[in-house]
Amino acid sequence: MISWVQAGLLALMGVLAASTIAALGTSIGNYTLNRPLIASLFVGLILGDVEGCIQIAVPMQIIYIALVTPGGTVAADLRAVSYIGIPLAWAMAKSQGWDMGGSEASAFAGAIGAAVGTVGTVQFYGTAMMNLIWQHIGWARLDKGDFKILGKVEVVLPLISHFVISFLPVMFIVYYGADAIADFKEALPMDSWYMKSLFTVGSLLPAVGIAILLKSVVTKTSDLVYFAAGFALAKSMGLTLLAATAVGGVFALINYQITMVKAKAGTVAVDDEEDI
Repeated sequence: MISWVQAGLLALMGVLAASTIAALGTSIGNYTLNRPLIASLFVGLILGDVEGCIQIAVPMQIIYIALVTPGGTVAADLRAVSYIGIPLAWAMAKSQGWDMGGSEASAFAGAIGAAVGTVGTVQFYGTAMMNLIWQHIGWARLDKGDFKILGKVEVVLPLISHFVISFLPVMFIVYYGADAIADFKEALPMDSWYMKSLFTVGSLLPAVGIAILLKSVVTKTSDLVYFAAGFALAKSMGLTLLAATAVGGVFALINYQITMVKAKAGTVAVDDEEDI
């Protein structure tokens, strides 16, 4: 279902997205190309189904929407979620004949996205460990006056180890994993209780992502009223994502203007008191 060439291109994207040198920095790499919704465009171009891959990526993006890496602590590296999870979820949905934006595909995408996140974590810390080894070798050689080693331990050797750790696992997992999907669907009937349990858990994971995001942005319990009203309004009116964003933007602008008016009024009151 996924050829060696496609698996290789997906693995190459995983390498580029996770490399600060190749991706021109962390902002373009980890915080852009690694994100499932952005990566789904490139995955879709490689697999020949941009729309389907974007639909598959939506629940994965929601799960990790509030993911941060404080102090270099990585709970889940999104290179695996994007460049392993999306292709495998897409292959499963395609083999089952599911609607890419349907509940079954979304639930499975959420479940597999959470599962493969740990693969990316192993890749991240494996790369970091190898970089420490190269740095140790560099310091030892510098003590002996060998300044030519700097370019090797800073650029060449880290890129080689990063390529091996990031490229090979993604390529093999995507290629053989997609082929194993056919055996998987025959061995595990989709209407069995354990598969239904998997889908149920997967469908709940996006809610966890939204909850984590709300926990980081909501400062008062009363603020939840606005979020609940927004969800109810969007659902009752049948708004698309873009339409809901436009409506939310209007309310945000109104709230901003009211806040500025209050702040200006407060400043004027203070000035009047100083004049008196």
